[in-house]
Amino acid sequence: MELNDIKPDVIHDVVGTFCPVPISETAKMIRQMKIGQILELIADDPGVVEDIPAWCKTTGQEFLGLYEEDGEYHLFVKKVKEL
Repeated sequence: MELNDIKPDVIHDVVGTFCPVPISETAKMIRQMKIGQILELIADDPGVVEDIPAWCKTTGQEFLGLYEEDGEYHLFVKKVKEL
């Protein structure tokens, strides 16, 4: 799946926040979503590039990828199981 083909169910902007806020906000949003839904997280903390994929691996969620645009990272996480 190409990143531009992804239609997120939820878009969550955490620009201006730094670790651990992007992770805790991702967890909060994923808990509220249904299995199969996709979260797009928008952040400007470069730490998310490593932190979000690692969080997905730890929690069993599916990391779909990311792109960077104008200093902001757009990360895509698919909920595949309950937290």
